[in-house]
Amino acid sequence: MIASLAGFAVISLVTPLLTRWLGRNVFFLIAALPVAVFVVLLCWMPGILGGTPLVERLRWIPALGIELSFRLDALALLLSLVITGVGALVLFYCARYFRDDEPALGRFAALLLLFAGVMFGLVTADDVFVMFTFWEATSVLSYLLIGHYTGRKESRGAALQALTVTTFGGLAMLVGLVILTVGAGTTSLTAMIAHPVTGAAAEWAIALILIGAISKSALVPFHFWLPAAMAAPTPVSAYLHAAAMVKAGVYLVAVLAPGYADTAVWHPIVIVLGGFTMLVGGWRALRQYDLKLLLAYGTVSQLGFLVLVVGFGTRDAALAGVCLLLAHALFKATLFLVVGIIDHSAGTRDWRKLSGLGRRMPVVAVIAGLAAASMAGLPPLLGFVAKEGVFTAFLESHDGWGTVAVIAAVAGSVLTVAYTARFFWGAFFTRPDGSQTPLHREGALLATAPAILAAAGVVFAFAISWIEPLFTPYADTLPGRDESHLALWHGFEPALALSAMVFALGAAPIALRRGVARAQAAVPHPIDSGRGYLRIVRSVDAFSAWLTTLIQRRGLPGYITVILIVFVGGVGSAIVGNRSWPAGIDLWHYPAQPFIAFAMIVAAVGAALATHRVTAVLLVGVTGYGLVLLFGMGGAPDLALTQALVETLTIVVFVLVLRRLPKRMAQRNPPVKRALRAVIGIAAGVLMALVGFIALGARIQPTIADGLPALSLEAHGKNIVNVMLVDIRAWDTLGEISVLVAVATGIASLVFITGRTGSAPRLSDAPGDHVRPAAHETSTSRPQWLMAGRTLAPSSRSILIEVLVRLLFHPAIVVSIFLLFVGHNAPGGGFAGGLLAGLALVFRYLAGGRYELGEAAPVDAGRLLGTGLLIAAGTATLPLFFGMTAFQSTWFEADIPLIGTLSIGTSTLFDIGVYLVVVGLVLDILRSLGAEVDRQQEEEASEPDAAEPEVART
Repeated sequence: MIASLAGFAVISLVTPLLTRWLGRNVFFLIAALPVAVFVVLLCWMPGILGGTPLVERLRWIPALGIELSFRLDALALLLSLVITGVGALVLFYCARYFRDDEPALGRFAALLLLFAGVMFGLVTADDVFVMFTFWEATSVLSYLLIGHYTGRKESRGAALQALTVTTFGGLAMLVGLVILTVGAGTTSLTAMIAHPVTGAAAEWAIALILIGAISKSALVPFHFWLPAAMAAPTPVSAYLHAAAMVKAGVYLVAVLAPGYADTAVWHPIVIVLGGFTMLVGGWRALRQYDLKLLLAYGTVSQLGFLVLVVGFGTRDAALAGVCLLLAHALFKATLFLVVGIIDHSAGTRDWRKLSGLGRRMPVVAVIAGLAAASMAGLPPLLGFVAKEGVFTAFLESHDGWGTVAVIAAVAGSVLTVAYTARFFWGAFFTRPDGSQTPLHREGALLATAPAILAAAGVVFAFAISWIEPLFTPYADTLPGRDESHLALWHGFEPALALSAMVFALGAAPIALRRGVARAQAAVPHPIDSGRGYLRIVRSVDAFSAWLTTLIQRRGLPGYITVILIVFVGGVGSAIVGNRSWPAGIDLWHYPAQPFIAFAMIVAAVGAALATHRVTAVLLVGVTGYGLVLLFGMGGAPDLALTQALVETLTIVVFVLVLRRLPKRMAQRNPPVKRALRAVIGIAAGVLMALVGFIALGARIQPTIADGLPALSLEAHGKNIVNVMLVDIRAWDTLGEISVLVAVATGIASLVFITGRTGSAPRLSDAPGDHVRPAAHETSTSRPQWLMAGRTLAPSSRSILIEVLVRLLFHPAIVVSIFLLFVGHNAPGGGFAGGLLAGLALVFRYLAGGRYELGEAAPVDAGRLLGTGLLIAAGTATLPLFFGMTAFQSTWFEADIPLIGTLSIGTSTLFDIGVYLVVVGLVLDILRSLGAEVDRQQEEEASEPDAAEPEVART
């Protein structure tokens, strides 16, 4: 199972590349993976049905008791067969549904295949938190698939709506899972069901988990996202919204039913909401003219039916429920795929514009007829077998919930028959005027997948005795009669009478369709969940806009003022009640410390009083370099080195930004209430000093510093700081570099106007008039110290700076690499080495301009950032495939002649990832705040009437 999941992940990664070569035929290739998994599952079936579930475990987070544990029992096997079987057919269908010029076809193919893998992981995961990870991954992937047509507002809105609703339910479910795991003392789903948690905590936990299930399976009041998701391509609707994703909630209800169907909150939620959803979905389906929307509301109705049945809590209902689950996946996926064929052939899904398709598309009509008959519950189809079993299970339950369930099932089935007839008549019948809808013929391959699915619904009905053993092991986990079974014909019994009544009543809305339409139009809709969602979203947007305006209307100073006032008020109130003040205070540890502190204080005050921006930046830099001295003299060379590099880079970034701002601060909008600002600033500074002072005396446990040297040596390192970053606190460092990647992306998106380029421009990209020699240069002059020096105006060039940069650039790069590799045992590391390499690029850019930057680093900054993050994350995930924990280190040591002992470990790879991320960040900042701003200024200067920009000349 783990190997199969890895296969889905790996092949999904290479699918976009394969699509460039194969075009839409890539779907034929990637469909082979779910087919292979389907075959493997069939090979495992005898042992699993024989009572031996397949279990695989891989340690993940031992401290939390979380394992990558997977369990394939009968229920998971059934869902896995549906996921892989239907998934393979949908991928096969995509190969002829899409054209080669379909936008982002490779991305779509990769996401659809990855979704199949994620669903397979969800239904087989035995650890609840691993299952939740897959659960949320389905929400993210469905968001991307529903929003495939990114240029359409409808698609983007539907995708966001689906993500918002299912994520809300997922968060509620996470809280319930945490409560349940605390009560059970384990994260194993199997153990939680075998030994159910009881009491009030269990009631709350189950209620929260069911919220997640009903939101994912689109039950009322969360049903509105599913019809909106029909903005997705038809294969997405056929797979995610008929056979896979929406089944996740049904699966969760089915899994929990054996252990928690007796809880007080179970039946009110499952039966009431399931039955009500069945009625609401069926009623709304009767009002639709778009065939896809009709099926969408029908899916909502059927999902309510499924949750009602599998959550009923008896063996007979469970047996019929899993049969209905299989039948629904077959007939609903078929019908969605048929709608795709109709849409391609006729150019519309509105059945008011369709006529005569049944005669002109007889094969498609037969396929749709079989699937529709199964959905309506007509014999001899699998849908009929399942519905007969449902009616029998409810009739044999002699409590109040059985009565409620059978009434809801019969009423909902009447509506199902009605909207099924509406679908088939609207799609394939000829209108009274005899008109014929123009058709564009599609290839036979497009009908292959729905034909196989429709045929399966017929074959399985006649072979029900052969496939029933797939349902029985799960059904036997619930209380009830062991002798009951599924059959195509049970004789004349009450369930058959109910079916006959359903067919008769279901025909009435079709015969009286005009009257039914008028009645539906007259019925008010006092509660519309979709409109309610929109109102909530708009209210949140309006409140956010109002609050943002209130806080930020005075600009950045006002925004910072609010933050500092809240900080002073909140933390200050805690300090007032503090009783753990230090007993004494050391004013300094060495004589130079107070002088450095005094210089930093003077610089800080000067920065606050400065009127020129560059002056303020330089004074702020003085405080930073003062901190470098304090770190260095305090015995922290690593911190001093990093602080010096960061401070230098920060000053450069400030100066780059200041080019687009006036020289003087508050030149146009003089600051008001200077005294108030001074009071707030002083209060915040004093408060931070008090916090630091109190923190020094607040220790109540022994320091862990004494154990760090031993931990460092255990990690094969002598530099405690670097070992902390890449071994002990590797998760934190991974999060921090992820933030750096987000920062780089954000800066670039703010600066680039028309589009973001891959790398800085090269010298070959420079226009001819940009290359101008200095006065002392001739055509026979020696090569330039900097390759792109001639692109700068002679007045902006300095031969001294060019020579220094040319001489120091390569040694700086070498030293940066040296710092990278010695960081585990000496001052340095990936962060410091990356900063030094970044500074080398900074000075190359400052000396030679944007074309020089392109010559010095002709690489895409985004690729550097992505590669670095991938390498760092890879060191976390790679050990998992070898049975180790995340970020568990491995070393290679050898004695090399003339060099000595060479020790290279996975922590070194992690440091390389950090190095690349930092270099990529600096390069991206230079490319956006440097090269792109240069380009914009050149364009402004080249405009005929362009005014001289007011910038700081530095």
